[in-house]
Amino acid sequence: MSTLIAGIRVPDSLLAREATELVRDTETELLFHHSKRVFFFAALAGERHRMTFDAEMLYIGAMFHDMGLMPAYSTATERFEVDGANAASDFLKRHQIAEAHIDQVWDAIALHTTPGIPKHKKPIVALVTAGVEMDVLGIAYDEFTAEQRAQIVAAHPRGVGFKEGIIDAFFKGTMLKPDTTFGNVKADVLALKDPTYKRLNFCGLILNSSWNDGCGHPTCGAHTNASE
Repeated sequence: MSTLIAGIRVPDSLLAREATELVRDTETELLFHHSKRVFFFAALAGERHRMTFDAEMLYIGAMFHDMGLMPAYSTATERFEVDGANAASDFLKRHQIAEAHIDQVWDAIALHTTPGIPKHKKPIVALVTAGVEMDVLGIAYDEFTAEQRAQIVAAHPRGVGFKEGIIDAFFKGTMLKPDTTFGNVKADVLALKDPTYKRLNFCGLILNSSWNDGCGHPTCGAHTNASE
């Protein structure tokens, strides 16, 4: 039986054990322990809010949510969140998990860096994001007891310099495909870590699109500025 941590137990199933082994063998130690903490914080949040959720699917969503940062699962053109979601989907399909569960896990991973949306979705989707936000950003930190936090971190240490380390992991997982960070929080990572990075600008994309509507702006030069 798996160990009880902060009142939460990792599902003791073949699916969960294989997921743990795969993620442990693929991810860095920092990301592996981060993913485990995400599960515990997510499950505790679910219990606190009296949400009904499938603990096994929540575990898969938490464990796979950063797999897209790893070269083995990273594509050249997709957001890392989508790469991770696809990796989880493939894993679940091999285990013949129902499509409805797969869809929820996919959404949970693909949307975990899209603020404002997951909390309105199914519990698995909402809780994976809640776990990530707690461990990375400290959101709802005081809604967890000091004992809960201590037990989870004791079992899966953050380590010295976790804040800088997780930013570095995000950078390494996205630096070769900067365009995939457009419109999501990882653009901030590239802006911090890469002095040559130039953000895409949504208004610039509109104003410089192929549509020839004529210029309604008082100064056409705004088009150039908006694209910067």
